[in-house]
Amino acid sequence: IPIYGREVRIFEHEFAKPEFGTGLVMLCSYGDINDVRLFRELGLTPRVLINPDGTMNERAGNFLKGLAIKEARKVITDRLREEGYLVKVEQLAHSVPVCWRCGTPIEYIHMEEYFLKQLEYRDDLLKLLDKMEFYPREHRVRLEIWINSLTMDWPISRTRYYATEIPLWKCSKCGALLTPEPGKYYRPWIDPPPWDKCPKCGAPREALVGEKRVFDTWFDSSISALYVTKYLRDPEFFKKAFGNVLRPQGYDIIRTWLYYSILRVYLLLGKPAFRWVRISGMGLDEKGEAMHKSKGNVVYPEPYIEKYGADAFRFWAAIASKLGSDYRWSEQTVKSGALFATKLWNIVRFASAFPVIKDAKEVKLRPIDYMVLTKMSEVGKKVIKAFKKFDVYEPINELYRFTWDIFASHYIETVKPRAYNLEGKFSEDEQKGAWFTIHKVISTILKLLAPIMPFITDYLWRQIYGKESIHKESIKDEEFIWESPYGKLLDLFMKANSKVWNYKKSHGLKLSEALNAVLYVPKELEPLTKDLQCFHKLKKITTEEPPKDAEDLSDGFFIKLLK
Repeated sequence: IPIYGREVRIFEHEFAKPEFGTGLVMLCSYGDINDVRLFRELGLTPRVLINPDGTMNERAGNFLKGLAIKEARKVITDRLREEGYLVKVEQLAHSVPVCWRCGTPIEYIHMEEYFLKQLEYRDDLLKLLDKMEFYPREHRVRLEIWINSLTMDWPISRTRYYATEIPLWKCSKCGALLTPEPGKYYRPWIDPPPWDKCPKCGAPREALVGEKRVFDTWFDSSISALYVTKYLRDPEFFKKAFGNVLRPQGYDIIRTWLYYSILRVYLLLGKPAFRWVRISGMGLDEKGEAMHKSKGNVVYPEPYIEKYGADAFRFWAAIASKLGSDYRWSEQTVKSGALFATKLWNIVRFASAFPVIKDAKEVKLRPIDYMVLTKMSEVGKKVIKAFKKFDVYEPINELYRFTWDIFASHYIETVKPRAYNLEGKFSEDEQKGAWFTIHKVISTILKLLAPIMPFITDYLWRQIYGKESIHKESIKDEEFIWESPYGKLLDLFMKANSKVWNYKKSHGLKLSEALNAVLYVPKELEPLTKDLQCFHKLKKITTEEPPKDAEDLSDGFFIKLLK
């Protein structure tokens, strides 16, 4: 070897590829993880040249001693050039591990650490995954890949200034590692040993040296499932709670918090740590970049909660992405959440003008009522199914579209004439049918929306449906029993409204203005013609064949003005 004049051994190994480059593989003691693995496999003795503080030691030579690694590289390069060994210099791009916080390249160094066994339990851990439900299920694959990729046991000790101290003392005479009695927090680096002498060899207390290293941070957090279920503190509570634990977390710590939690609980109890695992994505800034304090792109929620309300902020968090995917920050979406809360407020204020009727047997429902109740049941079943999978993305999308685009914009507007019934065109039972439907749909929307927007829903619920909190209400999929053939008319019904609205707008008319015209609609809409006629203030709505001079509104709709 140039400069040092040492000889190195060359031998055959399958890791070397004769067809690639020189066909030789240079093996460095701690160059990267592949070097570390090969070193262990071959049983080689390392030459440790780098100190824990990242400087070169005396084994590297006096000309490098004390230099930082980057400085040492330049000195080595200059020395090789001076001695005529440097043949070629070119720039190459290397993939090297760096500190996620400051970007400093990471170097492997030789240190003794404590390890927790895990390799021998890999198969057992993989089988254990079948006893847990993962949402979304595809993120379970990440955990399986990690478990299968393990090549060493878990190093659980760290040399840091702050963390949980490792409760160990070592006898400097016999080398015994001593663990104290449980029930107390120990600081071996500063606390006196809890023994008068070494329990193994009888050496005096002065021979017992406290451990200065601390635990890996995941060693503590990996037993959080046991802590929240009061393991060893409340046996009765633990018996009821353990086995019904949910782990909500991001995908970025699947291989740490999730994996280590499963490992620790298995090693202690031989059981799965969780019943359910909910994996979310990462919060991104408006440009789609990961948020980091060091980058200055972190969005703090407090100003936006102050401006738009907590429910609006939660609306964004729910609607930003599917479960398991990254969600990008958008103030505009938070604003949309605030507008949605206002919409709910206005809907409930409208409904508060009418008595609450809870029994459908007391009223006469019209086809349009069955139509919207059928859609409500369809939406409700989807929402409950998604909630059971710990998903809020599909529920908020379904509820937003149904509440605003269908219920408020179309159904409520269309049944207002019947709900007020100022002209007496509907029977009293039909009027009550509108009241029942309005309150049934609103109360259902509020209960379904409560987990996502808990504050506005609770307030509105107390204003109109009772003094008890909405969060004490239960809702089950059996409640969504409404199913009618009229449900199929929804799209055609909304299309009819849009046709009339567009016609009035194009002719400079107000939407509330009466129109002396006949609207010809598809035959399927026959059951809804009375409600549509009263709402749009048309002379007549019919399913008859339109005359040739009727204006074609497209999609089977025609209109003819009357003189």
